[in-house]
Amino acid sequence: MTKPISTGYNAGPMFNAYPDSLGGTLADIIEFLQMPELDNVFQSFYILPSVFNTDLDRGFSVIDYELNEQFASSEDLKKLKDLEIELKLDFVLNHLSVLSSQFQDILKNGDKSKYKDFFIDWNKFWTGYGEMTDEGYIMPDESLIKNMFFRKPGLPILFVRFPDGKEVPYWNTFYQEVKYDELDAVDLVYAMDIQYTTAEKLADLVNAEISAGKKPKEIDFGVLSNFKDKVVELLESKRKYLGQMDLNIQSPQVWDYYEETLRKLSQYGAKIVRLDAFAYVSKKPGLKNFFNEPETWELLAKVKDIADKYGLILLPEIHSKYEEKIHEKLAEKGYMTYDFFLPGLIIDAMERHTNQLLIRWINELQEKQIRVVNMLGCHDGIPLLDLKGLLPDEYITNLIDTVVQRGGHVKDLHGKKNMYYQVNCTYYSALGECDKRLLLARAIQIFMPGKPQVWYLDLFAGKNDYDAIKRGHKEINRTNLTLQQVREALHREVVMKQLSLLRFRNTFPAFGFDSKVTIDESETHILKIKWENNGYIAFLEADLKTFDFSINATDNDGVVSFTMT
Repeated sequence: MTKPISTGYNAGPMFNAYPDSLGGTLADIIEFLQMPELDNVFQSFYILPSVFNTDLDRGFSVIDYELNEQFASSEDLKKLKDLEIELKLDFVLNHLSVLSSQFQDILKNGDKSKYKDFFIDWNKFWTGYGEMTDEGYIMPDESLIKNMFFRKPGLPILFVRFPDGKEVPYWNTFYQEVKYDELDAVDLVYAMDIQYTTAEKLADLVNAEISAGKKPKEIDFGVLSNFKDKVVELLESKRKYLGQMDLNIQSPQVWDYYEETLRKLSQYGAKIVRLDAFAYVSKKPGLKNFFNEPETWELLAKVKDIADKYGLILLPEIHSKYEEKIHEKLAEKGYMTYDFFLPGLIIDAMERHTNQLLIRWINELQEKQIRVVNMLGCHDGIPLLDLKGLLPDEYITNLIDTVVQRGGHVKDLHGKKNMYYQVNCTYYSALGECDKRLLLARAIQIFMPGKPQVWYLDLFAGKNDYDAIKRGHKEINRTNLTLQQVREALHREVVMKQLSLLRFRNTFPAFGFDSKVTIDESETHILKIKWENNGYIAFLEADLKTFDFSINATDNDGVVSFTMT
């Protein structure tokens, strides 16, 4: 088959995985992509950010954008280019790791650091907008933070210690961890000029309390209390940090860093850059500090100006409720956006045996010219609460209950109900681990307007990994596979048929962002979608009751080119 003419936006299927998801390295994934069964299946590859030098959150806490030497090499990127596979890579706009060279310079040099304004000093930001507390941070006026969006309990602060002993609070929206090294009796002898047996008792006491989660100041030293101040000072002087520190976009240095990063991603072969956590970047006293308007639009416009220089397409990533219409606003301003509604809409259509909401969404995508990347599953949970305003609340609740009954785990934001749910579950398990349903879901996905993204575990009909939940709920859907497991899976019918569907989507000229998509009238449990482009026609008829479907495609001479039932 002949590939469709490019219109600037590549609409072919996109593989999605961590660099170690298959085999353990990016080289192993390339070996997978080079297998004959994968010929002409994918045009793009979204490599999750653990491909970079990162420490936490499986890649989303970036130290720098050098390649992770454990997973990837420049030779790997060259091979992907030789395969003519375009890359989608992440750029985390809001934060950098504590271990970044910029933040480490602050820890080393304090107020003399050349990066002192690169991150957000909480007290400088809120000066004049609150009162200083005994703990050393400004508590903003209640009126200024009552509507502020919080990702975790308490204020988003990480206290760091400067070389002169000064404690400075920095803005820290996401993860943080403070670590204290265990004390050694010999070190205490030298540091405090005390007897060894006393040092042993102190070390045993303090190490047990630190292991139990107590902060140094909270430790009860009992009969050894006369040593408390010196021991606490010793512990604090050596404390270590992990975390994701918010960047200060008022600093020209941050914009230099933005440009340097986008240039590097372009050199790696990126065509699409996913903007992670961009909605948290703009911060002003009194605002929600999540997607502040118009400031966030101004931020995106400036980033786009840089991206345009390097031929990059921006894909801003944001979870929001349908009723907020942020997806529409992004499209109106010319950005691609994620279709986070499709995963839930497909499950709902199968559960209620109705095409109505899918048809409504297809028509809306077409009429409003919303260019999307869509998916079934992904590295995050299934975003069912995004559907609010598109689905009645009762239907959303039923969907959540259904997926939970099938082994999913619900996550809400730090215990607050009705904030944002993630339902962590493989998409295959969410469909009841039914091959027929998964194939229908994939068929519907490739006939939806947009660029289909394919999570590696969905391709292999991966089931929930309940043992992995101990490492975090999201790990239920992140099982790494060996290449031997991959080779065996390629012989399964559910895998082979998905590959056939994706190859058809990738190579048949009826598909593309410039194609005409129409819905044929039918009974509500039947979905009929037709794609047309330059005389090529692809037609899907799907039964949402029986989960049967048929696909027929004809070329511009009317000759049947592809069928599947």
